[in-house]
Amino acid sequence: MPALSAKLLALLIAALSGVTMAVQGTINAALSKIVGLLEATFIVHLVGLLLVAVLLFGLGMGGGQAVNLSQVPWYYYLGGVLGVLIIYAVMRSIPRVGVAPATTAIIVGQVLTASLIDHLGLFGMEKLPFTWYRLLGALLMAGGAWLLLKK
Repeated sequence: MPALSAKLLALLIAALSGVTMAVQGTINAALSKIVGLLEATFIVHLVGLLLVAVLLFGLGMGGGQAVNLSQVPWYYYLGGVLGVLIIYAVMRSIPRVGVAPATTAIIVGQVLTASLIDHLGLFGMEKLPFTWYRLLGALLMAGGAWLLLKK
């Protein structure tokens, strides 16, 4: 597969994750209105845990190397904590501002943070310098988020 095709496929998969994120945030926010924010956060993670348990242990779809857990830096385990914070924050923000503005704000935050991670080469990532184009892109998205909040 040529490099361009592989990159295009990766971008399409990333876009699909954006689609699922908007749907997930909406469904989770609706759930939280019925059962409460922390309760919905718990339910979402419990259902996810059950699915992964079935895939990993029931269907044997693993293939990683769990034996290397002792070699993982402690801060790599913060993903679970961040997942709880993300789900909670999304459920809290969507009912207050709407799906499109909340998702746009999430994306702006992601792009700015991702640009910093790329620029500094954090967490073992390749260093990619922060350019004026990236700054302009982030500012345009922030402007779009502001426009989405206008009635």
